[in-house]
Amino acid sequence: MHALADGWGLSAETLRYAPVGGGSYHWVVTSGPGEQWFVTVDDLDDKGWLGRTRPVVFAGLRAALDASVTLRREAGLRFVAAPVPALDGQSVRPLGDAHTVAVFPFLHGSGGEWDKPLTAPDLDELVAMLAALHRVDPAAVRLQRREVELSWPDDLELALAELGRPWTGGPFAEPARELLAGAAGPVRRGLDALDRWARARFSAEGLVITHGEPHPGNIIRVAADADGAAGADGAGPASGAIMLIDWDTVGLAPPERDLWMVATETGAELRRYSELTGRPVDMAAIDLYRLRWALDDLSCFVRDLRAPHRRTPGTEHAWQELQLTITDITTHPLPAS
Repeated sequence: MHALADGWGLSAETLRYAPVGGGSYHWVVTSGPGEQWFVTVDDLDDKGWLGRTRPVVFAGLRAALDASVTLRREAGLRFVAAPVPALDGQSVRPLGDAHTVAVFPFLHGSGGEWDKPLTAPDLDELVAMLAALHRVDPAAVRLQRREVELSWPDDLELALAELGRPWTGGPFAEPARELLAGAAGPVRRGLDALDRWARARFSAEGLVITHGEPHPGNIIRVAADADGAAGADGAGPASGAIMLIDWDTVGLAPPERDLWMVATETGAELRRYSELTGRPVDMAAIDLYRLRWALDDLSCFVRDLRAPHRRTPGTEHAWQELQLTITDITTHPLPAS
């Protein structure tokens, strides 16, 4: 790829597409004996949480990946899977008008899965990682606040306004309309609750650097024989350590933006976090971010299924997840005001 040669001085001997994750395109690249890289191409039209125009999204993505490099190199957080800066120092470079490219060290290990809970030891390690991240001075990075708004709020509002007319985008459009119509009341109440919280609860005080999505799918356990194999600064992760990937969602926010994803019914994880940081956990904010996640997923799946589409594994996945998301919204109580 010319982008790799021009940007990073890498000569790709082999290039293998890696169908993993969502929202980005990935390749495993070999550039020489024992040299492997993980190359990510992002679509600037598909990152609504960063903005609505390509220049704004690119600037937000660059700020996020710059922050990950800073957190690893300067704050010493070895669990941060940061990109390798290009020859000109950029963490991410444009690839045409609508895409970007970034290069990461290839991590040899096993990844987690979103719907499979972490083991107790792994969860304890993740809580300690979040505590360390949240203790870093926010002034160390240039990041915007991550409010509780959705990735695609306008798309969801338009969908709610057009429930009385057929949706013709594709095979899942009408089923999606019927499903949303049956849940319009709880969805609207959830959006109203989110809006009230956003206006009443959050200020600049108490904000920390948050990852945004520290779920099992963004965890990689480094192989026991891979010590020193990767790192944006040349220092590899510890053998057997957990690495936290996908830092495009990093932002300044209350710590509960991360903590709701590690909270279990026992509350042990949140008590452990408070012990490590001295910070009390706001349980109402935990509920808020849980609601926000469900409504954000809803905005994404509705947007996809209202758009022109065919029956593909991707759209079938969106339809299945939409059903689960609607169930989640309609069965969980709203957070207390």
